[in-house]
Amino acid sequence: MPTYAYACTACGHAFEARQSFSEPSLTVCEQCGGALRKQYGAVGVTFNGAGFYRTDSRASASKTTASSGGGSSD
Repeated sequence: MPTYAYACTACGHAFEARQSFSEPSLTVCEQCGGALRKQYGAVGVTFNGAGFYRTDSRASASKTTASSGGGSSD
């Protein structure tokens, strides 16, 4: 079940509530009886794999020179 953040518009009381998607949003503050509003925050999304970054489709000059250097090691 997702966790939603709420804040009261009257007293400023902020809290989180675990609710299912089918439950209606909370509308009344537990402490003062004022109106609640949902708070939205940044979502942590991570894209992994090829094709998500600007540098993925470009050939790197350092990769080609490092792999073609056929010098001997002593």
